[in-house]
Amino acid sequence: MQTAQISDNELIVSYLQGNESALSELVKRHKRKIFTSIYMLVRNRELAEDIFQDTFIKVINTLKAGNYHEEGKFLPWVSRIAHNLVIDHFRKQKRMPLSHDTEEYSIMDNIRFKDDNVQDRMIKQQIHDHVKQLIEELPDEQREVVLMRIYGNLSFKEIAEATNVSINTSLGRMRYALINLRRIIKEHNIVLTN
Repeated sequence: MQTAQISDNELIVSYLQGNESALSELVKRHKRKIFTSIYMLVRNRELAEDIFQDTFIKVINTLKAGNYHEEGKFLPWVSRIAHNLVIDHFRKQKRMPLSHDTEEYSIMDNIRFKDDNVQDRMIKQQIHDHVKQLIEELPDEQREVVLMRIYGNLSFKEIAEATNVSINTSLGRMRYALINLRRIIKEHNIVLTN
């Protein structure tokens, strides 16, 4: 039987019976999604790697203690653990920099420009800089959804799982974020078109 056909729950059972490779398969299967959701929040590769490792240490400890009861919902469960560890980290730091740039990463690096002349590129860069500033003014929960949706390219279902809320809540946060962005644009009298 190929591992791609084995469910997460079957891999968990196999791991608890002593098959270490079953855990490796679980990590490999979900690493990209979990790491991306962590990275979208912390904006620092090393910190994201640390939190990712801490997440799976907690997963292992919970599994070995026999406290895993989320049958059929492994990914949302791990995503909640990761999200809670991110929140814990920022509580310790007493800040939530959901969209702050670091030396190694800028939100704007994800935006691709088509072949335009220099003037068009400068205008677009200026528009993106304005949008970036506007996003910074959003409440944390709304900013988080915007970043995960627009820059992380996550679905609302993935955002809901990563933030431990319902899909309707994540949709609502996005809706309010857009309403707030429009209000902020109007208040600052910003023109985002060329």
